[in-house]
Amino acid sequence: MDASGASRPARTPRRPRIRTVALLCAAALTAAAVPASAQTGGATPDPVVVDCFSGAQVRPEEYLLACGDGNNRLVRLRWNSWGPRTATATGTDMVNDCRPYCAAGRFRPYPVTVTLSDPEPWPAHPDVQRFTTIRLLYTDTAPAPVPKDVTYKLVY
Repeated sequence: MDASGASRPARTPRRPRIRTVALLCAAALTAAAVPASAQTGGATPDPVVVDCFSGAQVRPEEYLLACGDGNNRLVRLRWNSWGPRTATATGTDMVNDCRPYCAAGRFRPYPVTVTLSDPEPWPAHPDVQRFTTIRLLYTDTAPAPVPKDVTYKLVY
């Protein structure tokens, strides 16, 4: 009974509820560690792109190209396609002009079309395919001395 004389329902023990919450949190963290495209069960998942921190990304909104110094980053990526052989997006390549030196430089935007290709097994997770090539096609001007159409090997 409470102070008003009304009876209260019996309290249920908290341990099962806490254990359930802990198990659900653990399951969510485990699922978050694997990209959604790799959680398809029997179907072959689409490849991922691996970032500078060895994280698997699917359709990232941003992608750091210059892992060592951070002076080149793809931003505002809008993916037109993401398939088993290629992925294509439009976005902006933000490049530090490093004038007079990189710490004092300004980031300049360059519109770009991005194509990921050449999927191969990811050595860290051999059951997951990762894109190994990135092509940047600058739709206006390219940052000097980079050509308007350039392809790089992704090593992460």
